[in-house]
Amino acid sequence: MDNDLILLGHGSGGKLSHALLEELIIPALADDSPVEQNDAALLEMPPGRLAYTTDSYVVDPIFFPGGNIGSLAVNGTVNDLAMMGARPLYLSIGLILEEGFSRRELSAILAAMREAADEAGVRIVTGDTKVVPRGKADRIFINSSGVGVLSDGIDISGGNARPGDRIIVSGTIGDHGVAVLASREGLELQTEVRSDCAPLNGLVAEMLATAEDGLHVLRDPTRGGVATTIKEIARQSKVDVVLTESALPLHPGVKGVCAILGLDPLYVANEGKLLAFVAPERAEALLSRMRSHPLGRDAAVIGEVTAAGDGRVRMETVVGGLRAVEMLAGEQLPRIC
Repeated sequence: MDNDLILLGHGSGGKLSHALLEELIIPALADDSPVEQNDAALLEMPPGRLAYTTDSYVVDPIFFPGGNIGSLAVNGTVNDLAMMGARPLYLSIGLILEEGFSRRELSAILAAMREAADEAGVRIVTGDTKVVPRGKADRIFINSSGVGVLSDGIDISGGNARPGDRIIVSGTIGDHGVAVLASREGLELQTEVRSDCAPLNGLVAEMLATAEDGLHVLRDPTRGGVATTIKEIARQSKVDVVLTESALPLHPGVKGVCAILGLDPLYVANEGKLLAFVAPERAEALLSRMRSHPLGRDAAVIGEVTAAGDGRVRMETVVGGLRAVEMLAGEQLPRIC
């Protein structure tokens, strides 16, 4: 028997399941305190409103430049909470493993999850593991849920964009999607592109301290990219938006790959970037604060809300014209997160 492989018995709830938990999963993810393995975690909650989110991760390949499916699951969940202005506190992790999956690779994924959780300042407090027969999954899928707390007075929502708001992106766009695509397809790039996978809650905390009630909308432009996310916000807030093509921050490698493959970087996924809609009188101070943070060094104002409307988004092109920006139709890059 190959001791490196996950067996169906590891999902049975019996001896093999307990061995997998006690030898690999719990030591990798749990705090130093004893783990009682009850059916639910008992949590201490500070005052404030609760924010709760859940997501599933099926990225292919599971290891890519800048991260892996484990760090992606933790950071993606942390970021969804942060985009509401919440302080992430607790995560749950559900692992769906395919029979024959490597314990060595699982160990690397768990280590990345723990490292990401520590960086974000959150605790992984509960979880579940299932094993499905060979061929019924693709190595490993992860479901994660998160709970955070929202202080009184914070009101951030996709429906809060207002005429005059400046739109800020925290850095170069499309890095994650291109990094995963290049790894999947074996593309050899002259300039390495790494995923931007990172926890944004620290950056958001500084933004809230700077912009206060002038920060109206936060959103991480994951699947569908910047274009789809801004279109969603414009429709939700019933406003019209104009973007500036020349202001979009782009990594040279991303720009080159998109040009060769005919991809629009506006629609390529990000996993460590955010969009902020902020009152014009707070925009300059917020931009300066963001650029002083490691995850906001390349932050830029890329557009503004022009008026109340029906959700129209247009792009001022580098040649001076205007083109319509719509939501992504179909799947430009499948299994990107």
